[in-house]
Amino acid sequence: MSVFTPVSESQLAGWLKTYSVGAPTMLEPIAAGIENTNYFVTTSQGRYVLTLFERLPAAELPFYLELMVHLARHGIPCPAPIAGLDDRYLSSLNGKPAALVTRLEGKPVDNPSAADCAELGGLLARMHLAARSYGGFLENPRGPRWWRRAAAEVRPFLDAPRAALLDGELQFQSQQRFPDLPRGAVHADLFRDNAIFRAGRVSGVFDFYFAGTDCYVYDLAVCVNDWCLADPERDRRLDAPRTQALLGAYAAARPLQAAEREAWPAMLRAAALRFWLSRLHDLHLPRSGELVKVHDPEHFREILALRAAQDAQAPLA
Repeated sequence: MSVFTPVSESQLAGWLKTYSVGAPTMLEPIAAGIENTNYFVTTSQGRYVLTLFERLPAAELPFYLELMVHLARHGIPCPAPIAGLDDRYLSSLNGKPAALVTRLEGKPVDNPSAADCAELGGLLARMHLAARSYGGFLENPRGPRWWRRAAAEVRPFLDAPRAALLDGELQFQSQQRFPDLPRGAVHADLFRDNAIFRAGRVSGVFDFYFAGTDCYVYDLAVCVNDWCLADPERDRRLDAPRTQALLGAYAAARPLQAAEREAWPAMLRAAALRFWLSRLHDLHLPRSGELVKVHDPEHFREILALRAAQDAQAPLA
């Protein structure tokens, strides 16, 4: 569990006086996440999630919150930010920027079936279609510029084979140019633990705090690299039925262009590189905090190596 900024019941009660959501009756730390402090909050009026932003620049926060407002207004099952009495979605708690959003009901799926993957793929396409009318812009904060900076910081901790893999992939990605791919606001972190299901349907997607403006097919690759593995614990190759189900449902709602299909192998590699780097960074350059959860970088090192070895395969059909 990741808790960086403790919040007491009395502190919460004082803070909630700036909202019209009733008095708090429960405060519970959320046992997930490595970037922000999150709590479940129950009040006399409803159930919410409180997020304290630990290191996201304050100037970027309106992009995330307004994107969630936009998607929720378009029928996407995502948390809806709650405005305070000052009609703002962002405020301050214990010296940190903080936001209150609605709490969604459902449970994550640890081992998704092909049907689950299809459900997720269809929802992702609808998210991308809805995001086309979102006017906010924020360059993907974990895009190529961040890759290069993070690589320089973690390289001293790598052995020769891992350093060679990292340098080779950065070189490969630097040669990729896809200026004409459809792009807009993307989630960029829609792993299995960032979606919940009820009765076989996606009932919520959350944790938009890595969102940014990027290629839609990159967002699709992020999902496939997590949802469609043969075995997340032992076999990081892509499972064909899951992959076909997710991609098929996505394309049924938003058909992929020829350029997106051509870019697919490179996007799978880019998505793997991004998360290998972030996990390396969290492992070797951690922040001070309470009960900080760090994911194993080797998971995405293996995914990257597999995707790079298969790069000569035919583009996405």
